[in-house]
Parts: sequence; structure tokens; C-alpha cells
Amino acid sequence: MTDTALTPAAGNPTAVVPAGTRSAADVVTPELVARLVRGIAGDGELVTRAPATGEVLATVPRAAAGDVDAAFERARAAQLAWATWPLARRAAVLLRFHDLLLSRQDEILDLVQLETGKTRLHAYEEVLAVAVGARHYGRKGPAYLRPKSHTGAMPVLTKVRELRQPKGVVGQIAPWNYPLELTVGDALPAFLAGNGLVMKPDSGTPLTALWARRLLIEAGLPEDLWQIVIGAGSVLGPEIIARADYLSFTGSTATGRTVAQGAAARLIGTSLELGGKNAMLVCADADVAKAAAGAVRACFSSAGQLCVSIERLFVHESIADEFLKRFAARTKEMRLGAGLAYGADMGSLSGGNQLDAVVRHVDEAVEKGATVLAGGRARPDLGPYFYEPTILDGVEKPMAVCEDETFGPVVSVYRFSDEDEAVRRANATPYGLNASVWTRNGRKGFALAARLHAGTVNINEGYGPAYGSAQSPMGGMGDSGLGRRHGAEGILKYTEGQTVAHQRLLPLAPSMGLDDAKFAATMTRGLRLMKAFRLR
Repeated sequence: MTDTALTPAAGNPTAVVPAGTRSAADVVTPELVARLVRGIAGDGELVTRAPATGEVLATVPRAAAGDVDAAFERARAAQLAWATWPLARRAAVLLRFHDLLLSRQDEILDLVQLETGKTRLHAYEEVLAVAVGARHYGRKGPAYLRPKSHTGAMPVLTKVRELRQPKGVVGQIAPWNYPLELTVGDALPAFLAGNGLVMKPDSGTPLTALWARRLLIEAGLPEDLWQIVIGAGSVLGPEIIARADYLSFTGSTATGRTVAQGAAARLIGTSLELGGKNAMLVCADADVAKAAAGAVRACFSSAGQLCVSIERLFVHESIADEFLKRFAARTKEMRLGAGLAYGADMGSLSGGNQLDAVVRHVDEAVEKGATVLAGGRARPDLGPYFYEPTILDGVEKPMAVCEDETFGPVVSVYRFSDEDEAVRRANATPYGLNASVWTRNGRKGFALAARLHAGTVNINEGYGPAYGSAQSPMGGMGDSGLGRRHGAEGILKYTEGQTVAHQRLLPLAPSMGLDDAKFAATMTRGLRLMKAFRLR
């Protein structure tokens, strides 16, 4: 694939940025593919393509149900030994991976771009997120998992320790939109907690996951601990659900419900990051120029194909005209392309299904009276799945784009008169993944954020600060999912809490001549004393 030229969107006066010269064949060589698929089972073949051009990238093994069973057997055998490694030794693998990733980032940036069609800067966001997560869990993870002492039933006489045991083998079903961060980024805490992993990456983006696996093995991970099976979710998904000790899924809400039902039937835990219809609130006192620039990042990064992307934009009526003028101008100046170099502002959609959804939402809204302030057209001159970054005004129910997730470069604009109204309208959705608030008043920003029904809220930015805060939980409310990644919750979910209590000297029962009544009276006095001394 010759690097796609960076081409101005409609009406954009900016000069065209020259294309690069490297092709897909220069990156995805037969030698690279052979190295990546070594040890990957499958009795069939699966062909992957570059969405920016539709060009064939690679042929990889296609797994069948029996391959999933064998993958779990290998992962279970490796996990038994891995779980005996000291925490510090496991953490050292993550820290070596961190260094390898940063030093060889150009390799994975090429693969992410080729497999997704996104720009290099947006691909770099994945490298950044994974490196931050590897460093965080490599440094902080052992403290999350270290045995903890607690007050026992009888202080001094009862010694209690809380232990964290690995789940066993985690099953992970990963999406196509962030094929590095949402594969290895989620796998790292599972490994540190002592688990094995059987992962099904999306069929369109297997090379990125395979590359990450090879790099982690190079960093010291036992080779059999991370098994990858490639193929259709309808075939492999049920097989993974039937065998895993815990399930991690990122994808649509509809599929997430199916995964949750399968996990519930087996009484195993699951974490789900699902859809969103994320809102951005621009208050009357916001810095309009900064908010307009931030809206471009919030709405159009990775062509809007990220779960935390903004799709609903609420702007105070007193600044709406100025804001929209600036926002539309910036959007029209965006350069489209997916060349293997920095410089483009937005890349391609991932495939025909995403393009169809975007076209359907925009065309229906326009037919029913919405106005296109910028964009609104497919760009087959650039590649099969390019679509211009699009701003819609005048969106109302029952337009599908009003309430349904688009998952593309489309944002609808709404005006509000007071902040209570903005919060109410932002919360009027079953989703609750991410939100954004723009104001010059930090205290007001935090107060508004606390009222929004969303797992993460960013003040004066779209999604990066909350997602990049690795010590803090990230996940959704409502139809946006269950569980959290990052921080303590992001690693403890991969463990079983175990309480070990050692009773010393005296039993927790009548003894030393006390009958039942005197034992009860003694314990009652003890309970009152513990309350008085503020023991917990």
C-alpha cells in the first residue's frame, strides 16, 4: 500500500501534504508474518486487508473449536508455573516490555495504521496508553496484590490476612478499533496477577495482537501463557466463554449482553466495556477557542471509532454561534489520510459496516431536517471507507443519530440555556461511558462532572486525561458496561480474594470455665469496648 496522500476535506484551502513512499509490502513481509504466527493454531486460513485501500495485508491461521480447547490446555499448564513466580519477577517482565515497546514503537505504529486505517498520531495514543499501563502495573501492581493484614474477630487473638489468588486462565475477546491497547493493555494486569490468557483478537486486526505477544515473550513472558486464537466471534466466542475462568470483553452492548449471559450461566466473573453516546458540555464561561480545538480531538480522533468519543455536543446558547463558527472552520481544515507517517488529522473508517452506519445516520438526519455544518460526504477518492468529519445541527428525535451510537466521525450539536438543562439532557441516555465539561471555573467543572452519569468525565479535554490516569478506574455505567480497567479495580478483578484467619491462644467459643451465657456477656462487653476505642 503506497501511503495515502493527506487530502483536504471539502472546502479546505490548506495545501495537500505529500504522501510517503513506503508500502504495506515493505512492512508486512512474509518473514514478519511467519514470525508472528509461530505457534498459533488453526486448520484454515484468514486473509486480512488494509481498510485504507482494501489491499490484502496477510494470511493468518484460522482457528476452529478444537484449537480453542487446546489453547486453554496449554495456557493452564503454563499458568500453574507462572503463578509461582515472585511478584517482583512478574512485574519485571512488564517493565522490560515497557522499554521494548517504546524503543520499537515504529514497528507497531505501522501495523496499527495498516490494520485500522487510523492516523499515526492516533495509533501513537495506543502506544502511549500501553506504556503507561505497563509502567503503572510494573511499579504499583505488586502493592495491589501484596497480602494485607486486617483486624480479626478477636483483636490480638485473631490474626487475619487477605490474599489474592489468580483466577486461572482469563478469556479475552478484543475489538478492532484499538488493537494494541485493548489487547495487551488489558492483558498486562491479568498476567501480573498470575493468570494465563486465551485471547481472540478481531479478525481484521490480528497482526497487532500477535506482534504484542511476541514482544512480551521477548520481555520474559512464558510462551504458552498467552494463547491467541483467530477467527469469527460467532465460532470462537462461545468456546472461550465455555472454558474461561474469567471473561474480559470490549465491544457492542448487544454482544456484551450475550457474553454476560454466558458468564452468568457458568457463575464466572466478567468485565465489559461497551457502547456509549458520550456528551460534551461547553459552558457559557468556557474558553471558546480552546473548546473548539478540543472538540475536534474529542469527536474525530480515530475517525470517531473509540468508545469514549464525543457524539453529542451541548453548547450554551450565549456562545453557540461563536463556538460553532470556530469548530466548523477547524473541522473543514482537517487533512484526511492514512500514510505511514505523522501529519494527517483523521484516517479511514475500519470497513464497510462502519461506513454504512455513518452514511445511514447522516443521510437520515439530513432528510428529516438536520443541517450539515461541515463534512457529510464519503470520500472514495481517498480510499474505500473514508468519510469526512461531520457536524450536524438541528438533530431531533426520532433521528437515529440523536440516540443511537454512530461510532464514526459524526457529532450532533445542541444548544442549552442553563447547566441544569445540559446535565439533564446529557444524562438522557441508557449509556454512561465518558463525558467532557468545558469551563474556566475548575470548581464548577468538578461539580458538573459529579452530576453526569458517566464512568469518566474530563474537564477541558475530551477523553485523554481520565483514560490516561492509570491509577484511576475507567469503565462505564448503565448500558456502557460492567467492571473497570486501570488502577486497583483493573487488576483485582483478575483475582479471587481469600481470607486466612489464624485463631491463637483462645478459641472463638466458650472456654476457661465460661458457660454459654458468660461467654455471650463477655463478648458483648468486648464489642462495646471495641466501639468505644473506634476499632474497625
